[in-house]
Amino acid sequence: MLRPLHRFPGLIAAAFIIVLTISGVILSVLPMLEKTQAVGLGGTPVTVAQLAERVASNFPDVEEISRSPSGRITAFYYLNDQPATSVIDPVTGAALRPYDASVFVRFVTDLHRSMFMGDGGRIVGAAAAVVMILLAYTGLNMTANRVGGWRKLYAPLRGPVAGRWHVEIARVAAFGLVLSAVTAVLMTLNTFSVIPDGDTIPAFPSDVSEVAGYPLAEMPLLQQASITDLRKLTFPYPGDSTDVFTLRTDQGTGYVDQGTGQTLDWAPLSAWQKFNEFIYMIHTGQGAWIVGLLLGLCVLGAPVLAVTGVLVYFRNRNSRPRIPTSVSANLAETVILVGSESGGTWGFAATLSEALTTAGQSVHVGAMSNFAPQRYSRAKQVIVMAATYGDGAAPAGAKGFLDKLAALPTAPTTKLAVLGFGDRQFPQFCAYAERVSAMAEAAAWPALMAAGTIDRQSPQDFARWGRTLGQALGIRLELNHQPVVPKTHRLTLMSRRDYGADMQAPTSILRFALPDVGIWARLTGRGFARYSAGDLLGILPTGSALPRYYSLASARSDGWVEICVRKHPGGLCSGELMALAVGDTIQAFVRTNPDFRPARGNKPVILIGAGTGIGPLAGFARANRPGRPMHLYFGTRHPDSDYLYREELAEWRLGKKLSGLTTAFSRAVSRTYVQDAIRSDADHLGRMLAAGAQILVCGGRDMATGVQDALADVLTPMGLTPQMLKAQGRYVEDVY
Repeated sequence: MLRPLHRFPGLIAAAFIIVLTISGVILSVLPMLEKTQAVGLGGTPVTVAQLAERVASNFPDVEEISRSPSGRITAFYYLNDQPATSVIDPVTGAALRPYDASVFVRFVTDLHRSMFMGDGGRIVGAAAAVVMILLAYTGLNMTANRVGGWRKLYAPLRGPVAGRWHVEIARVAAFGLVLSAVTAVLMTLNTFSVIPDGDTIPAFPSDVSEVAGYPLAEMPLLQQASITDLRKLTFPYPGDSTDVFTLRTDQGTGYVDQGTGQTLDWAPLSAWQKFNEFIYMIHTGQGAWIVGLLLGLCVLGAPVLAVTGVLVYFRNRNSRPRIPTSVSANLAETVILVGSESGGTWGFAATLSEALTTAGQSVHVGAMSNFAPQRYSRAKQVIVMAATYGDGAAPAGAKGFLDKLAALPTAPTTKLAVLGFGDRQFPQFCAYAERVSAMAEAAAWPALMAAGTIDRQSPQDFARWGRTLGQALGIRLELNHQPVVPKTHRLTLMSRRDYGADMQAPTSILRFALPDVGIWARLTGRGFARYSAGDLLGILPTGSALPRYYSLASARSDGWVEICVRKHPGGLCSGELMALAVGDTIQAFVRTNPDFRPARGNKPVILIGAGTGIGPLAGFARANRPGRPMHLYFGTRHPDSDYLYREELAEWRLGKKLSGLTTAFSRAVSRTYVQDAIRSDADHLGRMLAAGAQILVCGGRDMATGVQDALADVLTPMGLTPQMLKAQGRYVEDVY
């Protein structure tokens, strides 16, 4: 329910929000500029009586003196029978410069208030403000659901750039956006008298002296009013003895007899008037320029949110298969919940939904992060399809699921089936799905069938599991899943450097030319339009619809696409890659891997890799800022055979991009492994870790296990463990 409430009003109102917020940001700067231009009193208190006398002596035909919230004093008068306006020195009453209202400011103000459409435009603007409030509420709720609760609202995020920026900016700017929107709505309600304005201007006095000429400096009401409280002093019309002085201050409004100097009437500000003026001050920054500037900075995020929101909408629309068979959750007999990191699991969910619908079931498909059992009023079974991210972690689409399950007062009465997706070559194969199954069992959630697993998105595994599911449901179920081939680009090999032949381990650094990408890819920053070292290059080998992934050793800013490849016996993809000659081409695509990269900031980074695992680590070193501590531990067979990036590593050490380099050669005379180098360098590692260092490990599974054991020995005296660092995001692995 939250997602449609967030998505469609946002898409409809995006253009209006951009116009209103950009114009609002421009106006938010004006109070600060006025404040810097205002002339101070120099520490000398000045009363309104003194100011009025001084201005009147300089401008005998003065009609009005006003003071803006920023402190600017303006006099309106006649000069040679022509109206004139000047900015006034509050101490001397002399003119400082002519005052001319900026045409640009008037234009922006009218655009912001009504979009040049009068009252209709004001109503549209208020409606856009209401939408902004709705977007902030639904957006923060969805973020809380995604990260596992309100307490984790500001937890680190991962995912595509547009989505991350959308949430990051929203989390920072939400309060200011809501405050700005609420005050805008209240001001519109006040404009149309839906709420009272509370104006307490007293009735014009009927009993006046009908004489003129009382000294301004001796009028008691003007003597009591400080210039800092002044809003406006209106002089009597020349030659009209029945007219009076009208004084408006921060405390109220009063009339003064021009012949006797006596106060004829006085009305203090009402509570409603103070409230409306407070709302006006907060929204415009007039009288509180710092508040206006801070709100302006928050509101500045709204155009970015509008643009990134549209980009996220189209990215999600294109990345997830459309599931026309899905019905509302409260109408479904079967609920399918999907936990996916890169979108692949959704394709299997679509296939299952279509097959169940054909078999006569009503089906709802949604994300695990939107788990809400109270909505499944007609459901008989829930099917969880969960991928595993990294070292057994929840995928992006399942954030908060386990927390919601643990918070249930009683177990759901529906039956549960769990299907895990993973890769058997990893030690944490389907670990997250196993956690879901174990917690459901502990919560006494009745099982429909034993938990199943799918290895490397195998359609055959999926079909076998589907037949078992059909038996449990008492229906015939044949799942014929056809994987969607990712959109690929043609990459042309520019150069290759070959290593390892002497060690019977052929390895190459392959560098490809950047492919041409479309305008949409450039706008959205997708694929080859924006990638970083540590992201993954997906390659489709001939005759296979399942991609193989290689960690990128380059970023878009480098101007090329680079990977490290080792030929594996019988390896379909590595064999094709190693057979490439300069000028040959492959079909490939980019998949983001945002968690595997150095954290922002200046804290030390420890890079640990072996063999082709140096690829992304070399990319990190190439992109490092000179001076940020970054130490590389690199293990390989022999310095004369497969010392990848040897020349570049020396250059980066010289240029301070690498603060340290430790190598280990398993086939040299020393016969050391990278984990041996870690143990022997325990003191240095300990100092870096004490300074908040992040560890990034890339390479084979066995190497990663050995490195973790070695780091456990280093961390134990510090009262830390690898698991603790992983939980803090300070220990990240990319293993194969």
